[in-house]
Order: sequence, then structure tokens, then C-alpha cells
Amino acid sequence: MAFSTATSTAATTSPASLRLLPAPATPSSRTLRLPPTPRPAPRVLLSVSALSKLSEASPVPIPQEPAQNLPDEDALPSRPGVYGVFDPAGDLQFLGISRNVRASVEGHRRKVPADLCASVKVAIPDEEEPDKSVLTDAWKSWMQEYIAASGKAPPGNVSGNHTWIGPPQRPADLRLTPGRHVQLTVPLEQLIDRLVKENKVVAFIKGSRSAPQCGFSQRVVGILEAHGVDFASVDILDEEHNHGLRETLKTYSNWPTFPQVFVGGELVGGCDIISSMAEKGELADLFQK
Repeated sequence: MAFSTATSTAATTSPASLRLLPAPATPSSRTLRLPPTPRPAPRVLLSVSALSKLSEASPVPIPQEPAQNLPDEDALPSRPGVYGVFDPAGDLQFLGISRNVRASVEGHRRKVPADLCASVKVAIPDEEEPDKSVLTDAWKSWMQEYIAASGKAPPGNVSGNHTWIGPPQRPADLRLTPGRHVQLTVPLEQLIDRLVKENKVVAFIKGSRSAPQCGFSQRVVGILEAHGVDFASVDILDEEHNHGLRETLKTYSNWPTFPQVFVGGELVGGCDIISSMAEKGELADLFQK
């Protein structure tokens, strides 16, 4: 699993906390005689204090066909670390942090277009289970170096680019009851009242948050997500877990249509009102209160 970090935060890499992996050695082209089999040379890993720049790390070629094996563990370890992925032209496409660099690179190779993942530069910590701050500081150092040289972040780290890391998953819709077969111990209207008062923003919509069943509900979900609002959603069409909600909510709110958006326990309105407030900038002010 790889993840990115905001590029604006300044930090300094802890000296000697990471070490960079050189590229695998290229076999000699001489074939006239076979030399005696040497003992395996010790693995050479340079510390960040000696080789601290992204530009000085050695790239490890990545086979672009998923059927081909990745380089061996010495070149691409199954260890926590930071890494940069480059395209065939040598342009940096993504900087990431991972608890398993090898698995993350394999995931990228299978997911992203082949012309984006040709080689990788890797830095791993000395510790088997490093503190997250060690990795984060190293990632920031590489990112700052790249931005200083290019004037921009790698394409895969730009906000909204989901080529390398998928969009955040939406929270599940809330359910008022365990199921329609369960006898409620409190009235449904009381459950609604508790729900809207315990959550700052609640949207009662047709369909789920990830798949709204009407255009008005889809627009309201889009507006709330565009404002970065942490809101709860309830599917009024879910008769298994929200049986009777549709009619009970009309009585509770004294509002006949859906969707319905509550803020701070109070009904704000439906799609038309939410859309109008968003266009006037009033919605953002309401959420900041």
C-alpha cells in the first residue's frame, strides 16, 4: 500500500535514518573463461547522510509486462520505505511511502499504464519497523528536491490525480434500524431526532451515497463533497433498514420532498435551496459555524 503526503509541509530528513539501494549490477560481457565462483559480496547500502538526494539514487528497471518477475529482493525489498517511479524517459511520475515497497510497486505496475512505470528509486530505513516520521521526512526531502528542480509536484502526487492512488472511499450510509423484522423500542421519529442532532450534517437522499437514485440526490451529494463536508447520509429507499422513514421524515421536518439536508439539527432544505446557497457562497459559511 502506497500513500502520498501533502507537498507543502517542510521537513528535514533525519541523518542516517535511511539507506538507498543501488541498481542491480550488470553482468560482465566477457565469456572466454569462467572465473572461480566468488563468495557473495556483502550488500552495499548507502546511508542518506552519504547519498541523500533523489537525483543521486540509482534507478532499478521495472519489467513492464506483469508476467515478468520484478527485480530480486536486494534491489526491490519487501520492506518499509520511500520510492519514486519513473517513466521510460526518466521523468518522475510519482513519489510514495509504503510499508512494503515491493508490493506497492507491483500494484502500480499492474494498475497504471505501462508507459508510466519503467523504473523506481528506493530508500529503505535501517529499522525493520521504522517510525512513520522517518519515512515521512524522507519523502518530504525527496519531494522538496524535485519541486525545487522542476517547479511542480510529480503528476501522480497532484491533488485529484487518482492514477496511482484511488479516490478516498465514501463512508457507508447510516441505518436507523438493524432490520424491519426487529421491534423498535423507541419511535422512529425519535431515532430521526437523535440522528440529526448527533451529526453536524445529515443528508436524507434517495439511494446510497455512492449511487444516488435521483438527479436531485446526486446533485446534493456532489455539492456537499465539493465543499469537503463530513456528512452522514441516509437512504430513504432502504426499506429493510429504514422502513417507514420516508413518510415519518416528512412529518418530522414538515417538508414533503427529498433530498433533505440538516445542519446542526435543523432542516436547511432540499436540492434547490442547497444549490442556491452553494452558488452564493452561503453554504460554506454555514458549514464553518
